Amino acid sequence: MNRVVAIIPARIGSTRLPGKPLADICGKPMIQHVYERAAQARLIDWCIVATDDERIASVVRGFGGHAVITPENLETGTDRVAFVARSLRDAEILVNIQGDEPLLNPAMADEAIRPILADDRLNVSTPVCLLDQEADLENPGVVKVVLDKDNNCLYFSRSPIPFARDHPKGQWTTGHRYYKHIGLYVYRRTFLVKLTELNRTPLEMAEQLEQLRILENGERIRAVVTSHDSIPVDTPDDLMRVRARMDAMA
Repeated sequence: MNRVVAIIPARIGSTRLPGKPLADICGKPMIQHVYERAAQARLIDWCIVATDDERIASVVRGFGGHAVITPENLETGTDRVAFVARSLRDAEILVNIQGDEPLLNPAMADEAIRPILADDRLNVSTPVCLLDQEADLENPGVVKVVLDKDNNCLYFSRSPIPFARDHPKGQWTTGHRYYKHIGLYVYRRTFLVKLTELNRTPLEMAEQLEQLRILENGERIRAVVTSHDSIPVDTPDDLMRVRARMDAMA
């Protein structure tokens, strides 16, 4: 049986929200919310936080979680996940869950894992959801994705894609189905390690989207269309929205 491990990269030095993983949300640090929700996924066997800071690691161990200290000079969360992955020889499938997703629905992680369990030839899968707010099309913080007929990802962009030529702006979502990418990835361990050893690619650097490196090197990314959405915490305003949502759910 394939062992599935979730690795949660958590960096202390966020530019827009310093100390973000330790931000309090309804009495718990953000990283604890993410960890506990990931652990509720039925297909995840074990969770690990990959962090560059002992303060985060100490908090994680304090609530009973597992944490690994990674080098401070790693450039991306994917590099942090791969650093931990190199030592996990008995884990074939890894789930990269961002440390700023305190509203993660565990069922969404399970949905993203299933295609790789079912297809030995598939190395990467990721969830997407329908995008129906016109304002999100123009928001570069919302990553858009287009799919082929088999739900393989064709391209990711911070710009609106595809261009709805026959519809005026403001009505694009009424004339075409748009998808929003959710930043959770499921990898085969060997592929992830190989990925982080590849050079950054032109489209990746232009859009500042790491997943384009996968497509530019000719690999498939299978999209899983989910009914679940999330609110990643990038700014103080996002943090307030998440706190309000959790208060309403309590």
